[in-house]
Amino acid sequence: MLHKTNGIVLHSIPYNDRYFIINMYTEDFGRASYMVSNTHGKRSKFSRALMLPLSILELEVEHLNNRDIQRIREAKPACAFYQLYRDPSKNAITLFLSETLYRIIQEKEANRPLFDYLCRSIRWLEIADAGIANFHLTFLFQLAHYLGIRPDNKSYRAGRIFDLRNGVFTDELPAHDNFLSREESVVFERLLRINYENMSLYTFSRQERADIIRHILSYYRLHLTDFPIIKSFAVMQSLFD
Repeated sequence: MLHKTNGIVLHSIPYNDRYFIINMYTEDFGRASYMVSNTHGKRSKFSRALMLPLSILELEVEHLNNRDIQRIREAKPACAFYQLYRDPSKNAITLFLSETLYRIIQEKEANRPLFDYLCRSIRWLEIADAGIANFHLTFLFQLAHYLGIRPDNKSYRAGRIFDLRNGVFTDELPAHDNFLSREESVVFERLLRINYENMSLYTFSRQERADIIRHILSYYRLHLTDFPIIKSFAVMQSLFD
């Protein structure tokens, strides 16, 4: 049965000489894998360029719940992106976010608020002209809300430390090593209020930004199952040093 849906490209990999597999996050089916012909030129039904990371596509697909790999009948861009792939900083962020989402999102069911947030964020990255170095920080802090792991900022009081494992600010030192210093906790609480509109107002040194993203990824690793090292992170960081 054919379905029309929208999808965000997360990852693609060659399957053999004739096909490749594209992993997407779709509006109607959640995480899904699709087999696509590797033909080029006039024989190809759609351009390979449509499969770039974080492309947002309008799709017509075959989808069967008992099948691991689905098929795409037609695909076209839902919106055109230029800066994501031409601007070195935005391209590095795009690769980092697509790899992160590929590792995080596993649910094969619709989550419209999450899908809408991702589409809105990708479009914002395309048009943003200020605060780009803070975009990935903003994205991950806000993404935590849609994943159900947002830190409890209401527990913050001056002088408290942030317990990464339990997601709360506390007066007492936890009985484990997964917590931030008081100075780091102040910065972390401040960043819980960051958004795309105000991200350009947040200024950090090279070391501060490196520490912040390290803490965010540590937090994700504590709260999500099998969250690995993100390989593209080092490339992205080097552009903002």
